[in-house]
Amino acid sequence: MTEKLTLRDNATMRWIALLLLALAMFCSYIFMDILSPIKDLMQTERGWDSLAFGTMQGAETFLNVFVFFLIFAGIILDKMGVRFTAVLSGVVMLVGGLIKYYAISESFYGSGLENWFNNNLNYIPGFEELGVSPFYRGMPASAKMAAVGFMIFGCGTEMAGITVSRGIVKWFKGRETALAMGSEMALARLGVATCMIFSPYFAKLGGHINVSRSVAFGVVLLCIALIMFIVYFFMDKKLDKQTGEAEEKDDPFKISDIGKILSSLGFWLVALLCVLYYSAIFPFQKYAVNMLQCNLTLTEPAAGSFWAGDTVTIIQYVIMLLVAICSFASNFSKKKGMKVGLMLIAVVALVVYCYMGYMRGTAETIFAVFPLLAVAITPILGSYVDHKGKAASMLMIGSLLLIICHLTFAFILPMFKGNAVGGVVVAYVTILVLGASFSLVPAALWPSVPKLVDEKIIGSAYALIFWIQNIGLWLFPLLIGKVLENTNPGVTDPIALNYTWPLVMLACLGVAALIIGIILKGVDKKRHLGLEEPNIK
Repeated sequence: MTEKLTLRDNATMRWIALLLLALAMFCSYIFMDILSPIKDLMQTERGWDSLAFGTMQGAETFLNVFVFFLIFAGIILDKMGVRFTAVLSGVVMLVGGLIKYYAISESFYGSGLENWFNNNLNYIPGFEELGVSPFYRGMPASAKMAAVGFMIFGCGTEMAGITVSRGIVKWFKGRETALAMGSEMALARLGVATCMIFSPYFAKLGGHINVSRSVAFGVVLLCIALIMFIVYFFMDKKLDKQTGEAEEKDDPFKISDIGKILSSLGFWLVALLCVLYYSAIFPFQKYAVNMLQCNLTLTEPAAGSFWAGDTVTIIQYVIMLLVAICSFASNFSKKKGMKVGLMLIAVVALVVYCYMGYMRGTAETIFAVFPLLAVAITPILGSYVDHKGKAASMLMIGSLLLIICHLTFAFILPMFKGNAVGGVVVAYVTILVLGASFSLVPAALWPSVPKLVDEKIIGSAYALIFWIQNIGLWLFPLLIGKVLENTNPGVTDPIALNYTWPLVMLACLGVAALIIGIILKGVDKKRHLGLEEPNIK
């Protein structure tokens, strides 16, 4: 008797499901860093200094860490299933995004809410004494309310993260799991480049600065993310109807399940490596544009010229998409001539993109190159892990590249201050290599989790890893802001800061991640966890 084929067995439908999840995460990544490329404008337009900016950015993960929301999200995911949790996460992200938009809009100023936030949340018992309060006395009211919205958004986006990981496992287990996860992350991270290009574009549109327009752009994309999750809901429901699987688990979640996860040494090593590595990447993204502004000699194009206009932004973004599409598609081309041709187009387009970034003279368009090499090589790395293994080794290489990049930013890039061309070249190369590092870790790390825990509690395992990761994502934006304030006394110009010590701190995280990676590889060899083995057997 022939086995009935399902949507999961159809490669096209399988990858459409992945595309829906990836597009939703693409939109959430844009909103996550929507203020990062306009840090200097937030100081001049809203009075947010580095401490206020860092405190607000760190607030994204506050509820996930200190109210254990991510743990509850994992329990919800295991009990209610992928599709319910996906839609719920989309709703929560949108609610948080709307609150953040209102906080930064002109309507907030002079309102009763501004007065309330000025007079409240200056002291939170317990959190203040522990030094982990998401607010402080003297913090601008708009930053406080934006932090509240960002906390709620953070609950939704981290819930979405674990849900997407679980959804990919559901649709791709026993198939191209690492390739699928790597491809999802590659597409999602194009959101970083999109944010870097369009957030300043909307903030400065028409020659009138209005930072709330950037956030409004992000909110529209969160609406699109919710639509993607709703479409996925019906697709996933049809799959379960075909397979006869129940979306809810037959076995109720038990607290003892968390104990099973925490008793795994492999789990702890992966979780520690995750928090160390991601703490050196995501918080850095929030300050990267300002760091480049402080270290590069950038010449603004003449007013009224092509390079100073709005049209060039659209053209550069189209070229960026050409780089991403051609480099990504080359991974799947069966014909050697087609593969070489696509890669050649991608390389030429990347050179043109970099030239345009240099001519525009803006740090945000230079940093926007960050995910492009990742888009090109993440599918390659994911496919390699699927067929050859070596996940633990990739984690070590990624950590080593991370160390080199942050030390380059800290000590070598400042040496080119005054050398416009040399500084930009060093910045581009370092940013591209950092993007490559960012590909190595996710392509190897996330597909390794199903090898460490029972399938029934994968959702909770991802939730625990994300929770541990969120501790770093809460702490390090705040620490970078505090280190900047303490190492730049009396500096009020937002583009005259010295970033050496924050970057050294991030490089140290890379060193710790490398050490954990070496230990993990040893444990894998001794206990046969299967991290160095291929996913497809």
